[in-house]
Amino acid sequence: MRVISGKARGTKLNSIESMDTRPTLDRVKESLFNILQECISNKNVLDLFAGSGALGIEALSRNADNVTFCDNNKQAIQMIKKNLEKTRLLEKSEIINLDYKECVKFLNTKNKKFDLIFLDPPYKDDIAIESLKLIVKNDLINNKGIIIIETDEVMRDLKELNYAMEIELRNIEIFDQRKYGRANLIFLKND
Repeated sequence: MRVISGKARGTKLNSIESMDTRPTLDRVKESLFNILQECISNKNVLDLFAGSGALGIEALSRNADNVTFCDNNKQAIQMIKKNLEKTRLLEKSEIINLDYKECVKFLNTKNKKFDLIFLDPPYKDDIAIESLKLIVKNDLINNKGIIIIETDEVMRDLKELNYAMEIELRNIEIFDQRKYGRANLIFLKND
């Protein structure tokens, strides 16, 4: 796993050897950031299920203003810090060691808003849509902000997402989706 482009291009990132953490493959990350290339510079980013921090670090390397990394795993938090030090991007980062629900509420109390949010929860936990609802309810996404969900159950998640969009997420719309092997990316915009 490496940083693909920008200031820290080519830097190898460390990851955790764990069944709970699943790093986004380099080819998926490269495709994701090719789609987002015009949406990163000077933006505030949230990497909610950060793992090794690879997505947030890629955003920082490509000139995001700052990234808030959140993970509830202490090993992941230590790995994020090491990777940020290695890439020399620590000064533009905030690292939070909380469960995603607690993190979202904490960020709301700080009146934080983001232009770009990565949601890459562990596949087995089935909480992607729940975390999206929580983000919208707590008003963490800026107008015209983008949220990217990585999931392995795209049909089930899209059905649940479409239902949620009709009832609770009326300002959220899907503008793209891509499949890369087991990984599915759903791109959403807050209008």
